[in-house]
Amino acid sequence: MDSQRVSGVLLHISSLPSAYGIGDLGAAAFRFADFLTRNNQRLWQMLPVGPVGPGASPYSSPSTFAGNPLLIAPAPLVESGLLEEEELAPLTDLPDDHVDYERLVPRKRTVLRTAFRRFQEDASTIDATRFKKFRETQSAWLDEYALYAALKEAHDGAPWTDWTPALAHCEPDALQRAREEHAESIRKHIFWQYLFHRQWTALQAYCRARDIRLFGDLPIYVAHDSADVWAHQELFHLDDTGEPSVVAGVPPDYFSPEGQRWGNPIYRWDRMKEHGYAWWTERLRRAFEQFDLVRLDHFRGFDEYWQIPADQSTAIKGEWRDGPGAHFLRAMEDEFGTLPVVAEDLGIITDSVKDLRDQFALPGMAVLQFAFGGSPENNFLPHNYRRNLVVYTGTHDNNTTVGWWRNDLSDEGRAFARSYLNLPEPVADEEVHRHAIRAIMASVADRVVIPLQDIMGLGSEGRMNTPGTLEENWTWRFTPDQIAEEDAEVLKEFTHLYGRASSYD
Repeated sequence: MDSQRVSGVLLHISSLPSAYGIGDLGAAAFRFADFLTRNNQRLWQMLPVGPVGPGASPYSSPSTFAGNPLLIAPAPLVESGLLEEEELAPLTDLPDDHVDYERLVPRKRTVLRTAFRRFQEDASTIDATRFKKFRETQSAWLDEYALYAALKEAHDGAPWTDWTPALAHCEPDALQRAREEHAESIRKHIFWQYLFHRQWTALQAYCRARDIRLFGDLPIYVAHDSADVWAHQELFHLDDTGEPSVVAGVPPDYFSPEGQRWGNPIYRWDRMKEHGYAWWTERLRRAFEQFDLVRLDHFRGFDEYWQIPADQSTAIKGEWRDGPGAHFLRAMEDEFGTLPVVAEDLGIITDSVKDLRDQFALPGMAVLQFAFGGSPENNFLPHNYRRNLVVYTGTHDNNTTVGWWRNDLSDEGRAFARSYLNLPEPVADEEVHRHAIRAIMASVADRVVIPLQDIMGLGSEGRMNTPGTLEENWTWRFTPDQIAEEDAEVLKEFTHLYGRASSYD
């Protein structure tokens, strides 16, 4: 992985402006790429782009391989004859400053079903050769995902463990009958994936032509109610009914006396190894097709993971188990060469995790908001950074920097931050984010990523996610008039000043 000094912006596709209820892969995405180019930003980081799960979380997806149909831009479908302008009216009634998923999902799916019906009536509306090639090249995951999605629809959204036993256990005869019975629905889901693919690859090409690297996010675990687990049950710790026998989480600590019980099924790493990590190889292959750089969430789990009996309601009675470690990463290196991977190594990290990260020269992460609760030896303080890092003011799980300053710091932490960041007293809230951005831009870390909300100086109203809560997450969007020219100029100035620009014209 190159070690050139760069900076970039964290913004999920859903947060982009659009007239259709959610940010999408349409014109606004290309305009945002132009914004990055004008301001010499060369990383665009985003959250997982798969279909969203419960609570609209991109981290609990029914497929780690598929694209999110909600991110398909409607306007290009009008241009290609798949939709009529008036058919978009239900989407234009939706708010433009946040995503109202409850209203969006049924309306967007109706629009996409209309596009599919028109494709069925006249397949010439898209390039048949490209569609066929897409089906062939992506068949390793596409066929099982489309069948899963069709069956889930046919069962009114019920989890796969509630389907008939023959379907739940993927008996070949039952699956063949289902393919025949639900052929049109399967084709619909493949068609939607093709539309996502076309729009994604167009944006990807546009960014690459402008030296913008797309930076994705890959959760270590997958959702139980997903095509991934349903189609590969032998690779997970499940009981005879298909329910998890053990689940993932993290142990109790000072901040969480009961730990965190995430509930994801745990991998059978022994069987993964027996199969040459084939499933993980395909998972990473798909991620590397979509992104130039990929964050591996909860990297610690590859060294050791916290395994909780599924009948436990908390994480207290879990135990540490050995992960696949260097054997797994070496196999991935043999397949892909140098891994374009960032290790999410936040939280309590042991020496063995650091050794595993460093053995494969993977960048770690640092978050400035975590820096002011201790001593000058705190690893998140910029003077303690090393070069092979990706550093942030905050991430999608943090408050915005202005919100953090206003609401989250102790008196001692605020005094430390004021001194360290050289903040004037009194300091206007709207100035804090600029001092924070300057501090990490000036550091030795090779890569800096700043949430757009921090560039804009937004308060807590701009927060994307509050871990441990279920309401009002993943909904934030910005409107075009919210990015002040002054904010963009400050970003560009810091990028040039601290040697992170690709040119200095």
